[in-house]
This record gives sequence, C-alpha cells and structure tokens, in this order.
Amino acid sequence: MGADVKLLEPLDALYLPREAPALRVGLVVPQSGPLGLTGPSALDGALLAAHEVNVGGGVRGRPLELVLVDGGGPPDAVAREVALLLDAGAVDTVAGCHSSDVHRAVEAVTTGRAAYVFTPPHEGGTRLPGVVCTGADPARQLAGVVERLTGQHRLRRWALVGNDYIWPRAVHRAAGSAVARAGARVVLERHLPFGTTERGLEPLVDALRTLRADALLLSLIGADLVRFNRALRRTGLDRRLVRLSGALEENSLLAYGGDTTGTLYAAMPSFASLGEERRVRLAERHRAVFGPYAPVLDAYAVGLYDGLHLVAALAARGELVADGGLARAAARLLRGEGPAVRRAWARAPLGPAREGVHLARAEGLGFTVLP
Repeated sequence: MGADVKLLEPLDALYLPREAPALRVGLVVPQSGPLGLTGPSALDGALLAAHEVNVGGGVRGRPLELVLVDGGGPPDAVAREVALLLDAGAVDTVAGCHSSDVHRAVEAVTTGRAAYVFTPPHEGGTRLPGVVCTGADPARQLAGVVERLTGQHRLRRWALVGNDYIWPRAVHRAAGSAVARAGARVVLERHLPFGTTERGLEPLVDALRTLRADALLLSLIGADLVRFNRALRRTGLDRRLVRLSGALEENSLLAYGGDTTGTLYAAMPSFASLGEERRVRLAERHRAVFGPYAPVLDAYAVGLYDGLHLVAALAARGELVADGGLARAAARLLRGEGPAVRRAWARAPLGPAREGVHLARAEGLGFTVLP
C-alpha cells in the first residue's frame, strides 16, 4: 500500500503547473547534515499524516501536498529556499523538524506571510507572529531528570557538551540550574562545531577523564552525537559516565551500534517502545502504509506527524494564519475541548498529540522507558 500524497521537489513546485485546490505545505526536513540520519523517519511521519488527511477527504476537500526542503543546510540557505517558495506562491504554509538555528532563520522569512509549525524540542524564548512550536523547551524537557539521575547514581561532577548553536546553549542553562538544585556541580562545559572529527574530540575526552566527571549531558545532535559516543566507547569512558541526551532517538542509537552499559539515557517526547495505546496504534498505521521495513518512527517523526495533523486541523477551522492568532488557535486545538474542536481533528485518526517527556534507558538497539 502506498501513501496517497504528492511529494514535490522545490524546483517542481516552482515551475510545474499547480493543481489549484491543493493545500501545499513546505516541509523542512534534514536530508543532509548532522540530522540527516533522522530525515527518512521524519519524512515518513509527515507522509503518513498527509496520507491520512487525504484519504479522509482532505481539508475542506483540498488534498495536502508536500514540498520537501532540505533542512540540513546552513540556516540562511534553507531560509532563502523557503522564501523563494513563498514568493512564488508555491507553498501555502510551512512545517518542519530541524535544528533550532535553522528554525530561527526560517521563522524570520515566514512571519507575517505564512503559518509555520516547528515540531521538535526547541530552545524556548519568544516566537515571532505566525509561528507555533509544539515540542518541549529545555526546562520542560529536563524537568526532574537531572535531579533524578544525580540522586539515583550519586553523581557529583557533571560535564555539559553540545553543538555550538542556540538549542544546546539553552539546554545547558537549564541543566546548570538543575545540577545545582541536585547538589552537584558542573566541572566542564563545551560547545563543538558541527562535524568535529573523532580526532578533534580527543582533547575533550582527555579533559573528561582529567576532571573526573561522572555524568555527562549531551546536547550534540545526530551524527555528532553518534561520533562522540563512539569516541567514549573506544576509551572505555562510556562505562564510567552516566550520559543523558535530549536528542537521542532510535535512529541515532542504531547508527551508534546500540549500547549495553546501562548508563545511557534519553529524555524525549516519544519512543518506539512506549507502550501507550496511541504510540502502538501509530506504529501499526505506519506499517500498514509503508510496510514492515520502513524506518522506525522516532520522536522527531512522531512530532512531525502530529504537526501535519495540526496544520490540517487549523486549516479546517480557517485558523491557519500568519499572525499572533496562530499560537492561540493551536493551543485551543491541542487542548481538544468542545465538539467544534473535535470536528477539526476528524482527519486525524489518533486525535491531538499528548504533551509529555519520557525518560528512557538505552538497552541494546532500543530503549526501555522508565516509570
């Protein structure tokens, strides 16, 4: 069974004739760069949501079409491509799952022109009009987690290591406060450029050993997160350090080769092993459309799946607007209150997303979600 949705490249969207009734979404998903390894899963999540909308009759009779923009490039380049599509009237709205530096660049070109729904964990702070962030900010994502692990493992010396952009810096601020509340201290904080080589990581690994860190918060993303964990494994530090990540999901764990130390944790909105009925039903629907060998739907994919259904629900109510009213309308819809709101979710078989962050421990090639 194939997905009932048209997926276009940007050049096709710009130059091929457009079917007037379609509601076109500029889908900004990494196909390259550090987060490129999450791209196939995220794209599947978006395609599944658009398929469900379309087989249900579309949005007021309008089918959803997706225009795929590679969100893995430099922020300014991604924003220019989105602006070009908007200028040409080739997309009506924008949704995406990508890094927060790309997000900040994209929101600058969408505000006042098109609604923009950004779905992964984000850096927090204020939003420009017409922008909705559906993921968790650092304070919510880390709420109680650092304190829990510090007490459980009797940790005293945390190190904070992330990529050098806006989201890791916000995560580190939240984590530093949490470490202090837990009675521990931060002994090292580093921000690494994207693509730092394994050889380039050696001085940092040496510093972790010299400073006798016993815990490590990792706000590296994608391939950089995989590369750093491999460096720790080669030196044996992976067995000495309790590691916590707000970006680790199934595809990155698979790329790393799995983990059996019992000390690698992730705090994410969703895991494939989560036993909740909604997560199980989503996996079943995904397999029914894409087959048993499709990529696992990780937390980024689930967020984008829900984000596309939010776009459809907003459009069904005539509230897909590029101004300050978008955030209020989205909040009403996500609460799911009242028959009119429930009707807006008619094309979403699983209904609105449920808020929450789960703590899980890596065990082999998967995660065990902790109570």
